Amino acid sequence: MFDITPLVIPGVPSSPEMLIVLLIAVLLFGANKIPKLARSTGEAMGEFKKGRQEVEQELQDMADPEMEEGDDDFVDTEPVTSEETATEE
Repeated sequence: MFDITPLVIPGVPSSPEMLIVLLIAVLLFGANKIPKLARSTGEAMGEFKKGRQEVEQELQDMADPEMEEGDDDFVDTEPVTSEETATEE
């Protein structure tokens, strides 16, 4: 009759577990170093996201079949024959 859903989601730490983790972090790193550690972790995550976006943009550019000649990344895909190289020399 009543649908009873669990109040605790499996795999997600609850409040007492988070307090224990926080206490261990304070004991290991000290209260003064935790803000520095959090800041450096945030900066690292930002750099990771920026790098991932750059790679995704490069892949998207490579997948785009129509590149304009004005682009810096323009590549001439026509094959060069031996006659063309002989006339250029």
